[in-house]
Amino acid sequence: MTKRQESKYKIDRRMGENIWGRPKSPVNRREYGPGQHGQRRKGKLSDFGVQLRAKQKLKGFYGNISEKQFRGIYKEAERLKGDTGEILIGLLERRLDAVVYRAKFVPTVFASRQFVSHGHVLVNGKRVNIPSYRVREGDVIEVREKSKQLGLVLEASQSAERDTPDYLDVDHNKMVAKFVRTPAFADVPYAARMEPNLVIEYYSRS
Repeated sequence: MTKRQESKYKIDRRMGENIWGRPKSPVNRREYGPGQHGQRRKGKLSDFGVQLRAKQKLKGFYGNISEKQFRGIYKEAERLKGDTGEILIGLLERRLDAVVYRAKFVPTVFASRQFVSHGHVLVNGKRVNIPSYRVREGDVIEVREKSKQLGLVLEASQSAERDTPDYLDVDHNKMVAKFVRTPAFADVPYAARMEPNLVIEYYSRS
């Protein structure tokens, strides 16, 4: 089992929250963290600890992006004009793997990264196999014809556990989605509370 696969099962328990809102989350069964010390009573977190936790939760939500890559996205958000937290969320939601997940072409963000990497996705008619590829407003994202009958695709599109957000225009019959606009933080349907302002504070002091 790879580190990333392993983290997929531990992130929820470490955070103590079902961050993807999935019925299979281990948090639904036990609320303590993973490992032999998971049941110890936790003390109150320091301000830095609260900020670190917010960063880990947001980073984990998008498939446990590497720290180097996540910090790079923050640095870019910081350079752009406007609210850094809002811009950070917009940049994360423009990732191709995030769009494929939001469009309900696959059941999880981890599956989305693999799905894109294996060449199952087209952007404006061209195959793109880079999960971090950044889509633009008006881009059309679709599942390749040969991949539309894959089990995980059918499972995700028929699942009622989450809805597609209104910044995507999705046709599940054709397995096509249009990225209508970059969302504001308030538009993004997180299953758990995300606090990008604390993420900005974390990087500002580190």
